[in-house]
Amino acid sequence: MLLINDLSVIGMLNAAVKTTQDIAHFRDPETGNHLDRMSRYARLIASALADTYRLDDLFVNRIFMFSPLHDIGKIAIPDHILLKAGPLNEDEFAQMKTHTVKGRQMIDDLINNFELNGLKDISILRNIAEFHHEKVNGSGYPSGLKGEGIPLEARIVAVADVFDALTSKRSYKKAWSNEDAFQFLTQCAGEQFDRDCVRALTEHETDIREIQHRFREDFYS
Repeated sequence: MLLINDLSVIGMLNAAVKTTQDIAHFRDPETGNHLDRMSRYARLIASALADTYRLDDLFVNRIFMFSPLHDIGKIAIPDHILLKAGPLNEDEFAQMKTHTVKGRQMIDDLINNFELNGLKDISILRNIAEFHHEKVNGSGYPSGLKGEGIPLEARIVAVADVFDALTSKRSYKKAWSNEDAFQFLTQCAGEQFDRDCVRALTEHETDIREIQHRFREDFYS
């Protein structure tokens, strides 16, 4: 009976995550393939770190399942900021940064509404939403966490998210090559990004290209 109850809760969680992700897709039309790719990059990083950090298969699967909700708080950001074609000004960026705290609030509501508090590792979902813009040197937001004070799941998602953002074409920029993105991540490792997470990604270029080929956008064709 306990196993059946656990499976039922997991089923509800999957449905809740998928529904919330679909809402985010409608809100920002560029997010679809981005979320497909970055969640797989995050799983790739987590898998590569499994031995070093003693991560089990459940943790790796949670990373894959939960990482698409990292930017769920952007639902609360006004269109003129979220969909702006050019760089944000100081006030706009200040509003954009609130998506981390708002995302955590939305995740808390989702967990409470679906009665998911008893699910193992549900804190991973909260941490991804709130802390994926923290930097290992403490200059990130919203809390200025440093180094290992940033939850591992957030450090993983930060690298996966930025890598896909760099290698994707947007209305305001061209797509970077994988090599240029690797160089940027490596240069910023130890300051902005976790060194182990960067290394785990950059050492798996073949897997990355397979993901990009499978979930490419029109500009890859």
